[in-house]
Amino acid sequence: MTAPLRRIAVEEAFSIPEVAAALQRVARGPGDSLDLPLVRGIYDGAPGYGSMNFLEGLLDIEGRRLREMDEHGVDMQVLSLTAPGVQMFDADTACELAALANDRLAEIIARHPTRFAGLASFAPQAPKRAAQEIERAITRLKLNGLVVNSHTNGEYLDDPKYWPILEAAEAHDACLYIHPRAPSDGLKGALRDYGMDAAMWGYGVEVGTHAVRMMVSGVFDRFPKLKICLGHMGEAVHFWLWRLNFMNSRAQKIGRSPKTELTMAEYFQRNFVITTSGVEDPLALEYSVKKLGADNVLWAIDYPYQPTAPAVAFMDAAPLSPEDKAKIYHRNAERIFHIA
Repeated sequence: MTAPLRRIAVEEAFSIPEVAAALQRVARGPGDSLDLPLVRGIYDGAPGYGSMNFLEGLLDIEGRRLREMDEHGVDMQVLSLTAPGVQMFDADTACELAALANDRLAEIIARHPTRFAGLASFAPQAPKRAAQEIERAITRLKLNGLVVNSHTNGEYLDDPKYWPILEAAEAHDACLYIHPRAPSDGLKGALRDYGMDAAMWGYGVEVGTHAVRMMVSGVFDRFPKLKICLGHMGEAVHFWLWRLNFMNSRAQKIGRSPKTELTMAEYFQRNFVITTSGVEDPLALEYSVKKLGADNVLWAIDYPYQPTAPAVAFMDAAPLSPEDKAKIYHRNAERIFHIA
């Protein structure tokens, strides 16, 4: 009889009251960001998202969440400050709240070291201060990695102004989870309608675009050991790798794209890992394992936005070898996010 597998879910959202209060102020103010429908629903009770009671799930970390984990056999959650994190605030507010969230996260982990690990937040609005917070969070607070919610003020991490963040992440061997937020102003036009702004479509478009920008720009030549994690079955980027390779090689030949040391597929295989969060599709999982290798796929729930029971049932039933299932359920998370 085989022993039960350890289940580590690696994209599990939380918040703290101070960040929630600050986002409520954002919700009540003016703006045209596509993040606002979700922010107004969660933090100010607007119709739609307001009926889903996500805020209770984000704030109640040591009560309801632990009970659900116990009920469904989830051994550990890797917590991260929920989108849009601190990225809609001014730089000073963002730096202050990121540090506070990291402190609270470290305290939760200290109280429940076998149940929670955590990804550190930072404020991309102030790249040098963000790098300092990364160092503090990894070396002093002993957090397990980093999270960023895609674009900041419509800008992406291929911009050299953000390279202090990437340098710090690489130096501390801290995997950077690029989590979605609503598309930037440059992408949002056709995504405003029919609920396409959020998880249905816009989130994947946003983060997939971010990842491709990093690859084609040559970021991973500058930071070859940088590790990036993409959720939601890789935001579908690896399904497009053949075409990305072909078209990027053509773009490089005619001078429309920078010359890079490796191909797009090679960067994705070397520098990226993906999670299953919110995509419980056996064929998508099968393809991902075959394309990327089981060492590069991690299990996640996307709590509280996705229910726990189906995510567990999906992975339990996945037609994988015992070795591959162990990698996806816990071994890869232990290795990539430095979990004992």
